[in-house]
Amino acid sequence: MAVAGCGSREERWSLAGATALVTGGSKGIGHAIVEELAGFGARVHTCSRNAAELEECRRLWEEKNLRVTVSVCDVLVRAQREKLMETVRQTFDGKLDILVNNAGQFWFKPADECTAEDFSNLMTTNLEASFHLSQLARPLLIHASIAGGGSIINMSSIGGSIAFVGSTIYAITKGTA
Repeated sequence: MAVAGCGSREERWSLAGATALVTGGSKGIGHAIVEELAGFGARVHTCSRNAAELEECRRLWEEKNLRVTVSVCDVLVRAQREKLMETVRQTFDGKLDILVNNAGQFWFKPADECTAEDFSNLMTTNLEASFHLSQLARPLLIHASIAGGGSIINMSSIGGSIAFVGSTIYAITKGTA
């Protein structure tokens, strides 16, 4: 449960007892989110497509005494998203306090060079996966231990406000048409 107070960082905020799922947590912003949530005391589960990167991160977090579990998941694949949420359900005894939909893809490619498969993969990874994971998480979020209920955080991008050359399809997945 998040508790505000005075004094040091640890005294001001605590997520002790809270649970979180962060997709795409092996690098970048996702990695930082995993470390911050775990640093505030939450038990965190994260996933990535890359097993080697994930294992390297797990060892690093273990050395830092952070409570982080990991599993391989490509959010592009519906069945893997379902398996991920079942893993989270079992790991956290049927409750989830925080879902961070962070996993995503980005590439520069002019729209007229994008194939139907390119379009489908980007839409599924960046948009559909967040929606589906949010649906799957709902039964777990209902049992959240944080006062006020569970939270879903969907990561966005400046690319959702300003479309850059070669990123038209990415911009669509992040809000810009």
